[in-house]
Amino acid sequence: MEVFEMDKQQFLDEYQNVFKEPGKDVFFSPGRINVIGEHTDYNGGHVFPCAISIGTYGVYGPREDTKVAIYSANSAKVENSKIITFDINDDQPQTADDEKWVNYFKGMLVYLKQRGYKIDHGFNFYIHGYLPYGSGLSSSASIEMLMGCILKEEFNLDVDQLDLVKLGQKTENDFVGLNSGIMDQFAVGMGKKDNAIYLDCNTLEYKYLPLELGDYEIVIMSTNKTHSLAGSKYNERVQQCEEAVKRLNKKLHINKLGEIDSDTFDQYTYLINDDTLLRRARHAVSENERTKKAIDAMQKGDLEELGRLINASHVSLKYDYEVTGKELDTLAENAWNQPGCLGARMVGGGFAGSAIAIVKKSEADNFKKNVGKIYKDKIGYDASFYDAEVVDGPHKL
Repeated sequence: MEVFEMDKQQFLDEYQNVFKEPGKDVFFSPGRINVIGEHTDYNGGHVFPCAISIGTYGVYGPREDTKVAIYSANSAKVENSKIITFDINDDQPQTADDEKWVNYFKGMLVYLKQRGYKIDHGFNFYIHGYLPYGSGLSSSASIEMLMGCILKEEFNLDVDQLDLVKLGQKTENDFVGLNSGIMDQFAVGMGKKDNAIYLDCNTLEYKYLPLELGDYEIVIMSTNKTHSLAGSKYNERVQQCEEAVKRLNKKLHINKLGEIDSDTFDQYTYLINDDTLLRRARHAVSENERTKKAIDAMQKGDLEELGRLINASHVSLKYDYEVTGKELDTLAENAWNQPGCLGARMVGGGFAGSAIAIVKKSEADNFKKNVGKIYKDKIGYDASFYDAEVVDGPHKL
């Protein structure tokens, strides 16, 4: 499924159908996958994500009043379709259940205005997303960065891209209520074609590295079981890691688990002395180290080692962090057994969503067929498979 090169006119027509007037500009914002480094971002560790060609399209049209009117083609499929409106000076989150999705957009507007950026008139906004909600491909960061890109472009805001990334995280944390790290917004907002981003989430130091997989490609496998991270155990994992840091700090002086290595962790586990907290912290520390090793392996061209590290990441997420579940385990663990698959693991927050696999291009069709059949037999419904290109961040078409 390739949706990156979609016809701009299609979205202008869809906008006109809803708002009964022509739209002005069409924008695209990608989703993201993370090659390795899961649940390390809010633990101050390293991640290795990239922006993908499946994402969210938005059409902007200016208004003369101070109203923002938002319509989503996606929510129209599941609820009574309606245009949701609010005033540009309204700084409170939407509270109705069928309007909460608007907060990912509204938060960006609110925080840009609070910082003194001039947004002095309303607009109509039509959204059509191709990232399945709850797919673990970061539809939330995609729409936050889409809104940031549109406001920057249409209101000529002199705002740095990295500041928009930080406001995206603030929107997620404070306006929506999910204690996420910065990886998703960074991967989407700073995406670069054919490159993944090696990011230290503690310092925000980053470098682009070509995602060179030779005869292999990344296959995205969606469980088609949705999750809502804000309502899941995600925030609980964040709190458990914070508690582990607090206990370690009886002797150490650290802010995040990403600051220590496995040897140091082993020597001070007696301070944690709690089975659950120990496993949560061990994942954060070991996953950070796996990410660094994966970068070395990729730079040496050792894709087999990269694959083994990706497999180990899934095992750690399953047993130590306990965020996988039978759907993700079925995809990843059956992927391991397929010819031409170097590695597979869940991506994103977990509790359903998606997994990725690194698969030989010549085996990709058989791989999808085989894993798809096992999944349907075991879970009872189909998984979806996507081949995604690695693309640039948000932009006007």
